[in-house]
Amino acid sequence: QVQLVESGGGLVQPGGSLRLTCTASGRTFSSYNMAWFRQAPGKEREFVSGISWSGNTYYADSVKGRFIISRDNEKNTVYLQMNSLPPQDTAVYYCACAANPYSAYDVGALRYEFWGKGTQVSVST
Repeated sequence: QVQLVESGGGLVQPGGSLRLTCTASGRTFSSYNMAWFRQAPGKEREFVSGISWSGNTYYADSVKGRFIISRDNEKNTVYLQMNSLPPQDTAVYYCACAANPYSAYDVGALRYEFWGKGTQVSVST
């Protein structure tokens, strides 16, 4: 059974940085696309950033230039470095793993079969 566990969330002041970590278990991690989504109160879950099985990276326009996604296949881990955080980045951040191996990248949530429980990121003074 695939399990994803996020960590690294917390409270940070505007302009600050956080690094989220997603540790996966239960499958050959390196063969699957991975992504980070987020959901703010009263809003729908949205794509934030993703990394393909081949290492290509993808970003939502709202985070481009501020967030960096990376993966360490030996550690079964995906990272999301978040910089220059404004209050609008406040949300629960979820790690997700694609349903099928070696698939074309897709930012749609339906393409992701496994999800972590999320980690809260709060940007406030």
